Amino acid sequence: MAATIIESARSGEVTEAMKAVASAEGASPEAIRNGISSGTIVIPHSSVSRRSRLCGIGAGLGVKVNANIGSSRDSESAEVEMQKMAVAVGAGADAVMDLSTGPRWREILHGISEACPVPLGTVPVYQVFGEILEAGCGVGEIGPQEMLDAVEAHCACGVDFLTLHCGVTGHALSILKSQGRKLGIVSRGGALLAEWMSVRKAENPLYERFDDLIDILRRYDATFSLGDGLRPGCLADASDGAQIEELITLGCLQRRALEAGVQVMIEGPGHVPLDQIEQNIRMQKRLCNGAPFYVLGPLVTDIAPGYDHITSAIGGAIAAWHGADFICYVTPAEHLRLPGVEDVRIGTIAARIAAHAADVARGRPGSRERDDRMAEARAALDWEKQFDLAIDPCTARAERAKCLPGEGDVCSMCGKLCAIRTSRRALGEA
Repeated sequence: MAATIIESARSGEVTEAMKAVASAEGASPEAIRNGISSGTIVIPHSSVSRRSRLCGIGAGLGVKVNANIGSSRDSESAEVEMQKMAVAVGAGADAVMDLSTGPRWREILHGISEACPVPLGTVPVYQVFGEILEAGCGVGEIGPQEMLDAVEAHCACGVDFLTLHCGVTGHALSILKSQGRKLGIVSRGGALLAEWMSVRKAENPLYERFDDLIDILRRYDATFSLGDGLRPGCLADASDGAQIEELITLGCLQRRALEAGVQVMIEGPGHVPLDQIEQNIRMQKRLCNGAPFYVLGPLVTDIAPGYDHITSAIGGAIAAWHGADFICYVTPAEHLRLPGVEDVRIGTIAARIAAHAADVARGRPGSRERDDRMAEARAALDWEKQFDLAIDPCTARAERAKCLPGEGDVCSMCGKLCAIRTSRRALGEA
């Protein structure tokens, strides 16, 4: 069996993937190798995938953005999902996850895996449970081996990182039940596994058979994304005992996988008040040995359906400022419906804004340069340069075109009262 990227790093080898990430990040290949060896950096790139764009996630690197796509029984089109993938990548997503659950999920996953240029992730238990429920059976009729087989099937398809809810244990669920929650379990994977455990009166097989999962992912050099199946779904449930118990378990599992030569990311909380974000990030880093932290949001309020890409971007920027490494976007459709193509674009842009703002706040070398060039373009009233520098040039150009000024080099907001022009005269720079 070929060495995994962690094993290569520990032997002192600098692989082509490490060199590519180092070049993209402006880091030394040795720094990337050391981060991979210690588990503080991951490069999700399985041995059977053919991605053209590699992505480093973790300590000292730029904040990355993931875009979730995928169909459901109520809206299923392979063509639309391919379009979503292309739009997400075009808008700057560093990775994509296919969360399809409809009957055609295999066709969709294989098509996306073939075409996607960036790291691809999935949640294998979605399809396992989806198919059994579609057949009119109960979740308890699924056997543990079927879950493991699904993980291997996704790895064989070229998936680079897999969300696996291994920390939803019987003990964590007992804490959740004893403490109570307003919103229970909001993770699809977490809720399905909890129901399976209740029906079968058994421990989570993804936890009990974690060594088997390690063997599967090691064979494909795929990356664990240890899922937050007990994440809070509302502010009232944030930072409770069940969430923290799951996080402690994930830290233990991360160490086991790392020792076996398998890369690991840790997924983090969903809905968290602003004042709890920093402590959540610091707690994760401490309990999970500095592993890359992959956050959904966090969403900082529960009352903005239709605008949750904004609540998520606020939380994502703060989380990344305090050390989160990977932001999973949220779209305007969150909590309401399956996202469409335009939702994917908007969600990706919102998350990229959050990631960039965090990189600037963290003092990441080169991050402020684009902002400073934008300031210079604005001072010069150079609209074409402003569009070129914008994170979403098409939208910036379209917004200006909606109401053009009578005089060409100002905007229709101020016209002859343009502050830039006035400032030049006031400061003797006209």
